[in-house]
Amino acid sequence: MEKIIEKTIFVEEFKKRTKDFTLRNIKLFQSLPKTDEARIIGKQLLRSASSVGANYRAVCRARSQAEFYSKLNITIEEADESLFWLEILGESNILPLNKLADLMNEAEEIIKVLSKARKNIN
Repeated sequence: MEKIIEKTIFVEEFKKRTKDFTLRNIKLFQSLPKTDEARIIGKQLLRSASSVGANYRAVCRARSQAEFYSKLNITIEEADESLFWLEILGESNILPLNKLADLMNEAEEIIKVLSKARKNIN
């Protein structure tokens, strides 16, 4: 029973964490310079980052093991894509890397947690 409670708490906290990741990326998008390249890359980041939170919620509602695994893979891919766009924003000097470091670390942590969950399925 205690394990079920711990798992439930973890799932709810991770839902909040992925939602917060989305919200933080929205704030980052709002702070981007008003250049074409910043807006294009920013929109890509916004799409992938918001997909992390949305798809993790879908993972939690999966109706089968196969659906769970599939949605989990999508969530990992979207988190990795978010990390990619954050790297591009920094490496292209649209934003300084130090401003992106916390979000990049969070993306990496989300990827690690979800990848570990995926390994535990098989």
